[in-house]
Amino acid sequence: MTLLRNSGYWRWSAGVQLNRLPATMAPLAFTVLTTATTGSYRLGGIMMAVFVAAEMVGAVPTGRLLDRVGPARGLVVLLPLVAAGLFLLAAVASAGVPDLVLLALAIPPGLVAGGLNGGFRTLLAATVTEDELPRAVSVDAMIMEGVIVGGPLLVALLATSGPVVPVLAMAVVALLAALLVPRRTVTRDPQGTVERQKIPVAACVPWLMGLFTVGLLLSSIEVGLLPLVQRLGAPDSATAIVIVVLCAASITGSALYAARGKVGDPRLFLAGFVLGGIVVSAGFGWAGLLAGVALIGLCTGPLMAVSSVNLQKLLPERRRSEGFSLAFTVQASGFGLGSLAIGALPIWLAPLLGVLAALVSCVMLVARPRRAIGTPSVTS
Repeated sequence: MTLLRNSGYWRWSAGVQLNRLPATMAPLAFTVLTTATTGSYRLGGIMMAVFVAAEMVGAVPTGRLLDRVGPARGLVVLLPLVAAGLFLLAAVASAGVPDLVLLALAIPPGLVAGGLNGGFRTLLAATVTEDELPRAVSVDAMIMEGVIVGGPLLVALLATSGPVVPVLAMAVVALLAALLVPRRTVTRDPQGTVERQKIPVAACVPWLMGLFTVGLLLSSIEVGLLPLVQRLGAPDSATAIVIVVLCAASITGSALYAARGKVGDPRLFLAGFVLGGIVVSAGFGWAGLLAGVALIGLCTGPLMAVSSVNLQKLLPERRRSEGFSLAFTVQASGFGLGSLAIGALPIWLAPLLGVLAALVSCVMLVARPRRAIGTPSVTS
């Protein structure tokens, strides 16, 4: 596998994982910070909500800026700005300022951070060849699982040294990510230098819907783990079993997809989402819950990869950061809606929203030409 010998990819991977790490640390880090400085853990939850809202608002404008100045150059400048905002937040929190000030200070780093993933994803397209891209996205999804789990664990470890330390560590990690932004990239088709080409929104919608589906169904499962387990009469600690099955299945699915090395038909993975979501919703005991969660996990990485690869084929090269930032925002909105569904709907009904989204995605893809579903494109 030539990807494993591509040093540029591994530099990119280290940089993008460090860029993602602060976001996975933030929920627990903000809670630890506000509990120690204000006595309110709820303020930490509100601060995280403000941070995420700022990310969503700033994602597309930041992506557009990265497209204008160049993703590599822009990331080197913007990541230190995120770090500076986090340093300021930690310093001000130590001084015991009012709650509204803490909430306001969570906005600037969120606004800047929102589009950085889109910039890194754009650099991936110029770091690996087109043939390597499906494997590259899949391997990245596998590593990302470790970052998602490792972020809260790192916060728990650092919090023993002081409530401000995790937020300071988030700032340091952002600086380290800036040092690992790829400099050398693969030369692309000169047609991609055409400036300000239009993004084919209509053609992108099915792939955006696929990413939205991933966020919607996964969040309804992850956030609803406790009531799903309680419905079976099991203790709360049993949620760990479901988390392990979900993570293991997700890593396995991405590994199998990477080994195959082809784009694949997304309708197969969407069908897995539909079947898995229905099984989880139906409540067929432990066997049904674990089987449904495992099927969803197996299809998560491949569905994200095939959606990402096909989006890249559609996005003009000079607007990829903007386009991928929009894609990450759409997926984040799915996560938010899934979390909201757990609080507003019966536990058996919430996963069916993800099933419905998967069915809509399938219908959209059936209406697309065959070449837009799984076959390689000659464009970059």
